[in-house]
Amino acid sequence: MAHHKQAKKRNRQRIKRTERNRLIMGSMRTCIKQVRTTVEAGDQAAAAEALKNALSRIDSAAQKGIIHAKAASRMKSRLARSVNKLS
Repeated sequence: MAHHKQAKKRNRQRIKRTERNRLIMGSMRTCIKQVRTTVEAGDQAAAAEALKNALSRIDSAAQKGIIHAKAASRMKSRLARSVNKLS
């Protein structure tokens, strides 16, 4: 446990940051799962709409530094490729 004033503040900041990152990562993962389930179902229109939402969430997470930029690019590429296979 922190004893100094600054260490206590850093601990409070860590807790806030972790919670914010969890929310962003969770919503990103949910959007990715929606894309994958619509692709498996074969619904091209719903998959395209889910892809649009997922790409936005992935970009947002990468911009905030929650995931690496190249990891985001790789995720986006794989999702887009899977949706494009439906057409």
